[in-house]
Amino acid sequence: MSMNDTPVANRLHISIFGKRNAGKSSLINALTGQQTAIVSEVAGTTTDPVYKTMEMLPLGPVVIYDTAGIDDEGELGTLRVEKSLAVLNKTDIAVYVYTDAIDAYDLAAIDRIKERTLPLVIVRNKCDIFGNSVNEDEVSVSAQTGQGIDELKKRLCACLPQLSPKQPLISDLIESGDNVVLVIPIDSAAPKGRIILPQQQVLREAIENGAIVTCATEKSLPQALQSLSQPPKLVVTDSQAFETVAKIVPEDVYLTSFSILMARFKGILTSAVHGARTLDTLKDGDTVLISEGCTHHRQCDDIGTVKLPRWIQGYTGKKLQFEFTSGGEFPKLLGGYKLIVHCGGCMLNEREVKYRYGAAQGQSVPITNYGILIAYVNGILERSIKCLDIK
Repeated sequence: MSMNDTPVANRLHISIFGKRNAGKSSLINALTGQQTAIVSEVAGTTTDPVYKTMEMLPLGPVVIYDTAGIDDEGELGTLRVEKSLAVLNKTDIAVYVYTDAIDAYDLAAIDRIKERTLPLVIVRNKCDIFGNSVNEDEVSVSAQTGQGIDELKKRLCACLPQLSPKQPLISDLIESGDNVVLVIPIDSAAPKGRIILPQQQVLREAIENGAIVTCATEKSLPQALQSLSQPPKLVVTDSQAFETVAKIVPEDVYLTSFSILMARFKGILTSAVHGARTLDTLKDGDTVLISEGCTHHRQCDDIGTVKLPRWIQGYTGKKLQFEFTSGGEFPKLLGGYKLIVHCGGCMLNEREVKYRYGAAQGQSVPITNYGILIAYVNGILERSIKCLDIK
């Protein structure tokens, strides 16, 4: 990914819902001005949620989801409907499309959306066929002719103030001219030829805010610190190097990790800190879920499936069971777990991360993230959150 690209997780997520043949795919093509979605007269052409990333003026970088019809039939159709509605977990703005008149299918789906307290725009499509008569809070459009598409974009823009303001990653912790050191290990787990997304984002934000940024590996960190004319305001490390880096960085220098900054950025830091502290309550036979928001090729010493179980068992001294999920997979029923350890969530948008944390808390299961747990087992959690004013 180019450093100039907006990550999917940081884009506005707009999802289109409606019955089969309501014109959802055609509406997406009209909104984007290109043939983004496959259009057919055959009902049920879209069988699984699909998405497209793009720039859509005047909204900027967005992800648009096209979903299967909420009136899909049969056993397979029911599964498709549930998969479509699961997109609500990551949706910032929902668009519901109908044509002639709203029926029971429409009302049930609209109620599901409203339960999430999402910004919702209801669209009556095919106004060239069924006319322009709509309620005041609806938009009348024709995806075929383009009529009403500009008004729909205005309605989407009007939803933006309803969204939560974005928490900065690092800009509120530093000032122009501050020295900031980023510790970026280059080992077998590091992607060849690039640095991972949280490191990119922190580096970019620090530079944009006038910081003087030094990047080093944990091995070159002592020399990097010695080369500075004055001590750094902040050192940010990859969590896996926490133990080594904490011994090198002076106690009077703020120290945290990319994963901890990402937890604050996603709005779940306090919950994750509390979750890590429950590690001391685990007992023999308890099951821990380790969940990653993306999928990648597993290394022989993979952090999620190898290192974390080893660190957790070494810290607790307990014989524990471990289960693993990755990508879009996250269990609905969590009551069998005594702790969930989630990745930093850099590939998930804020709403989906909060959904997963909310699902865990709603079922009384503590949840934390990789970096916070690693800091805790190394006895440096309090130090690593000191600069963030978290209790």
